[in-house]
Amino acid sequence: MMRFIVLLVFLFLYIPIAYVVASSFIDGGEITAKWYVKLFEDKVIVGAFYNSLSIALLSTFSSVSLGTIAAYAFLRGSQRFESLLYTPIVIPEITEALSLLLFYKMLSFPLGFYSVLLGHIAFNIAFVFVIVKARLSTQLRTLEEASLTLGADEIQTFLRVTIPLALPGIVAASLIAFTLSWDNFVKTVFTTGPGFQTLPLLIWSQAARGVVSPSLSALTTLMLMISFLLAYLYAKISTRRE
Repeated sequence: MMRFIVLLVFLFLYIPIAYVVASSFIDGGEITAKWYVKLFEDKVIVGAFYNSLSIALLSTFSSVSLGTIAAYAFLRGSQRFESLLYTPIVIPEITEALSLLLFYKMLSFPLGFYSVLLGHIAFNIAFVFVIVKARLSTQLRTLEEASLTLGADEIQTFLRVTIPLALPGIVAASLIAFTLSWDNFVKTVFTTGPGFQTLPLLIWSQAARGVVSPSLSALTTLMLMISFLLAYLYAKISTRRE
């Protein structure tokens, strides 16, 4: 009975996804890839793809850098304000997005590429912090003290002990940060401005008008494939035992 219930849950979750993927390869009852070809001929879609990729890459690099530094600093120093870094994870995303919008309006900050980028960075730092801190918290202090005792200075210890120890966590954090930014909709729709559109916003705008074409299914399938691939790599890296 339990297996049957689990099967029903998986069918409920994945049948709509399977339908979208299948419809992106069908035209008049024939299997085709022309809808994917048309995607790259559409300048609007290509522009939205470039915007999504740019935001995801820049927010990943920035959030991983800041989140890793924060994780390392909190492990070596005071942890009094550590709980503040968990706030973006705990509060509803729509609340954070609305807060950012009101903050931008108060500062008269122009909405567009940079407002979306800052919003994604602020959201991703918390996830990077949690992942990297969990990686470093078990053995960092002991191994660093051993390295210093054996004659290495602080720079050598950081480069040869701390960074290699944190690297799996940094890679895993980069993957999850990219995934969260790549398909983010709520924060993006609240902080974007006229003329700037990402792939999730493009899909939503077409679906909201009732435009559910095979090209839209192909675009959705590509985003799903990228997200699933990154999620799989994150799961493999984060569960790997040394």
